[in-house]
Amino acid sequence: MGRGRAKAKQTKVARELKYSSPDMDIEALQRELSSSESGEWSSEDRDDSYDDGYDDYDYGRR
Repeated sequence: MGRGRAKAKQTKVARELKYSSPDMDIEALQRELSSSESGEWSSEDRDDSYDDGYDDYDYGRR
């Protein structure tokens, strides 16, 4: 018992995300993207020949 209520809430949230059209600030997005190109990554990260680039991602491991 209790799983039905949690599933119903997840379904409601998913439906809201699917069918809603949130306001998007294109100018803020452009500013954010242009500022991140300035060198967020250090040269140390780029020069690592053993780095596959996936170590920063969390795949839900606990």
